[in-house]
Amino acid sequence: MTRALASLEESVEDDTFPDIGSMSDEELKELMDNLTTEEQEVSYRRRILHGQIDILRAELVNRLRENRPEGATLIKGDDAQRLSEILAGRSEPPTKPPT
Repeated sequence: MTRALASLEESVEDDTFPDIGSMSDEELKELMDNLTTEEQEVSYRRRILHGQIDILRAELVNRLRENRPEGATLIKGDDAQRLSEILAGRSEPPTKPPT
């Protein structure tokens, strides 16, 4: 394992950034390449997740449209108040999504 990679792994474990002042130019380049590669992998995974979420959201919207009686609202009772409390940090979000 190279010094740059070892330094990066150590910094990830203790949530600090490596001492770049003590690294050679080659080590800095290697560290930058490693972080760039990791960022690209994370970005790709994020795009996949967003696509899956979009598909699920579209399916849920279609189901709600099919199951909603004409003129009925999708928001029931105190949903708006509950959401306001959650967003304001005054309430814990539900542990299980509503059905």
